[in-house]
Amino acid sequence: MTVNQSPAPAEHADSASGTEARIDHTTTKGTFTLDGETHEVENNAWVLGDDATCVVIDAPHDVDAVKTLVGDRECVGILLTHAHDDHVRFAPELSMALEAPVLLNPADQEVWELTHGDLPWDDDIEDGDVFTIAGLDIETIATPGHSPGSVCFYVPARGCLFSGDTLFEGGPGATGRSFSDRPTIEQSIRERLFTLPEETVVHTGHGPDTTIGAEKQTAEGDWA
Repeated sequence: MTVNQSPAPAEHADSASGTEARIDHTTTKGTFTLDGETHEVENNAWVLGDDATCVVIDAPHDVDAVKTLVGDRECVGILLTHAHDDHVRFAPELSMALEAPVLLNPADQEVWELTHGDLPWDDDIEDGDVFTIAGLDIETIATPGHSPGSVCFYVPARGCLFSGDTLFEGGPGATGRSFSDRPTIEQSIRERLFTLPEETVVHTGHGPDTTIGAEKQTAEGDWA
């Protein structure tokens, strides 16, 4: 995985291994705990890559399920959309199993520490960072609101966005708990996500896929 200062041209989106890049997906079940409340949740787990290398997006609940998605490929990074425990609780264990670094936006340090104390992650993700895997650029978009350090990962050559818990089918991710803010998440979506092409497919942290166009339409007359 390489980090570039700017996205590579779209015509460079062919996998160096000669195999087509793909997105693998499964769901995992577990709990989410914050502010003294625990809820049962089902998370999406995403792996992006080709037959040789890949990245994992988030580390929910079930290490073996994610390892199955990765298979015998080299995982070169675990990219975290944010630090709520249902997305990061198993990040250190998954990192050891896959021998892959964990990357997180440092604005979510306090949230990370709720689960992992002073155990550090491996490297920081910042707004504008671009990762290249299997010939595809993955652009980091900071979208604070659900948590201070929430980010989304945009893959322009595939026309898709991994939104974590920032944007779901039907609207913004949850706020009202510690470290979250509704006006901030609305601003993030309006200014950072609704500017993407409307046909962009949104792969969410929970629940079904949606599109930018569908969510813009849902938001009209409500909050957008």
